[in-house]
Amino acid sequence: MASNRLHNLDYLRGLSAFGIMVFHYLTWNLGSFSADTALERLGIYGVSIFYVLSGLTLYLVYNHKMKSWPDLRSFFIKRIYRIFPLLWLVTIAACIVSGKMPNLFDLFLNLTGLFGFLEWDVYFSAGIWSIGNELVFYVFFPLFVWTARKTNAPLLVLSVFIFSIYLYFAFITLDPATTLNDQWRNYINPLNQVFLFLSGFLIGKFAKDLRMSLPVSLSFILAGLLVFLFYPASGDTISLVTGVNRLVFTAAAIAICFGFFKMSFKLSDVVHRPLSILGEASYSVYLLHPVVYWIGHWFFSKFADHVYNFPWYSRVVITMITTLVLSVIVYQYFEKHFMRKGAARARVVTEEVLDFEKTS
Repeated sequence: MASNRLHNLDYLRGLSAFGIMVFHYLTWNLGSFSADTALERLGIYGVSIFYVLSGLTLYLVYNHKMKSWPDLRSFFIKRIYRIFPLLWLVTIAACIVSGKMPNLFDLFLNLTGLFGFLEWDVYFSAGIWSIGNELVFYVFFPLFVWTARKTNAPLLVLSVFIFSIYLYFAFITLDPATTLNDQWRNYINPLNQVFLFLSGFLIGKFAKDLRMSLPVSLSFILAGLLVFLFYPASGDTISLVTGVNRLVFTAAAIAICFGFFKMSFKLSDVVHRPLSILGEASYSVYLLHPVVYWIGHWFFSKFADHVYNFPWYSRVVITMITTLVLSVIVYQYFEKHFMRKGAARARVVTEEVLDFEKTS
C-alpha cells in the first residue's frame, strides 16, 4: 500500500514538472497567458504542488529517522547530495548560455544555496528560485518534526503562525492592483511559500494511516482539477495569488496532492512505467528545461533554420523530447550517482558521531 502511494506521488510530481515545462515553452514562444487560462494556473500552482509533495514525502521518509543529532546530520547530508550537484550544473550552464559574466557574489550565493535565505530573487535560470525556497524549507523541517514528536499542540501553534504569514502575504503584502511581475520578489519570498510545504507535512502526519476508497480519493483530485479549470479569476496572474483566490487555489492544490496520496489504484504497466520514470526524473526536467530551451533556440537560429525553417510548434516538440530524454539520462547517471554517494557519506558520518559519543 505504501509503495503504491509513493508511486502515485511520483506520478503527480512528474506530471507537474511536465506541465511547468509546457507552460514555460509556450510562454516563451507565445507570450504570457491571462489568469483565466488553465496553463497560467498550472504555471503558478504546479510549483505549489511540488512544495506540498516535498513536505509530504520528507515526512514519510524521515519522520521516524530523525530522533537524534546524527539523524539530523544524515538528513542534511543526503539533501545536500540530492540538490546541489544538479543545481551547480544548471547554474553554471545557464551562466555559459547567457554569454554574460555573472556577478560573482550572486554566483556565490547560488552555488552555496544561500540565495534562498538572503537574495531569493537572484538566480540564473527559470525555476531555480523554488530550489532556494526548498533549501529554506529543509531548515524548517526538523522543527516541524520535533514539535510534532510528543503532542500535537506545539505543531498546531506553529501551523497557525505559519498560516497567518501566508494570509499576510495574500491579503496585505501582495497588491492585487499591481502585476505579479512587479511583485515577484515578494511572491517568491520563502515565508510566502513555507505553508505549502507544511501542508504536505501535515497530510503525512494526520492522514498517513487513513483508509480511503478509490472513488473518494479520485473525488479530491477531480474537485481540485475543476477549481483550476473553472474557478473565476481573470486579468493578471496576481489575481491567482492574492485574497480569497489564493486560498481557493491553494486548497485545490492540496486536494490534488491528498487525492494522489490516498489513491491505492495501480495503473497498468503501460502507463505506470513512463509516469514513474517521469516522476523520478522530475528534478532534472524542472531544472534542465530552461537551459535546453535556450540551447535549442540558439541551435535552430544558428544552424537548423538555414536548412529548414522549423515552425515554432515543431521547435517546442523537438525541445520537449530532447529535454525528457536528457533528463532521464541525467537522473540515471548523474543524480543517482550523487544520491548513492550522499547515502554512503551519511552512513559514515553517523557511525563516526556514534563512535565519538560512545568513547566520550
